[in-house]
Amino acid sequence: MRHGAGPGGPASLAVFGSTNMDLVATVPTAPALGETVTGREFRTVPGGKGANQAVAAARAGSAVHMIGAVGEDEFAARLRATLGEAGVSTDGLRTAPGFHSGTAHITVDGKGANSIIVIPGANGTLKGIGAGDEDRIAHSDALLLQLETPMEGVVAAALAAHARGVRTVLTPAPTQPLPPELLAATDLLVPNEHEAADLSGRADPYEAAVALLDLVPEVVVTLGARGSVYAARGAEPLTVPAFPVRAVDTTAAGDTFVGALCTAYAEGRPMPEAMAWASAASALAVQRPGASSSMPERAEITAYAEQRNPAR
Repeated sequence: MRHGAGPGGPASLAVFGSTNMDLVATVPTAPALGETVTGREFRTVPGGKGANQAVAAARAGSAVHMIGAVGEDEFAARLRATLGEAGVSTDGLRTAPGFHSGTAHITVDGKGANSIIVIPGANGTLKGIGAGDEDRIAHSDALLLQLETPMEGVVAAALAAHARGVRTVLTPAPTQPLPPELLAATDLLVPNEHEAADLSGRADPYEAAVALLDLVPEVVVTLGARGSVYAARGAEPLTVPAFPVRAVDTTAAGDTFVGALCTAYAEGRPMPEAMAWASAASALAVQRPGASSSMPERAEITAYAEQRNPAR
């Protein structure tokens, strides 16, 4: 990774991805197919995997540029404001004429588990990058990517980063076939254990992480309450435990982890330390409702990590 400010300095990250309004219904038990249940609460929360990672990284201390799209609707202004209030630059967040903003319809049950339906809306227009986007990527230490936007745009952003020596971090969600040119431009792959199994054909996350090294140089597989696994070519794989907490809402846990992980690693921290710090950020996030609204600030992450280091 390019460390623009040197070890310990602030990270500069670009995020190319989705910006959604999350429509969240909280229920005691999620409905089965064909079943109607009565919910406890309804909230609208700015989200989207791209915007979530951008907010998480900004709150973790990075300078972040969001590259994405919103629609011509009542959600657009709030989505822009949420990013801006977190310190994310929205100069690269375009308005898509004639489209509504992306939405995610989320059901959260009494144990904090969730199911999600995403409707892309304006996110579906992100089929490439502009000259301004290339500049934002070129001046970053890393580019964060996900798969809630068209694949051709994701590939274009990854190739732009790769050509400029900017590290590319890919969250392969939702799971889909990954083009060879995207894999060739990906430096770090961060799937959860289900995505890792789909991509590798290995059910065991440790084996999956190692198998994925045939595709990319480094892999971090997130395991929820069981922590995360790191594998890199030429190194022994390792596991970093999670912080034991009672989850209220796991909606943004993975995105919080990625934003904090990339911030820490871009600052020059060793991967095990970066993973532990990211785990602290996720532990804080899952104890609160919402997506972007649940993400912790840098000082809070550091204090929590120091007080509750899972390796001790």
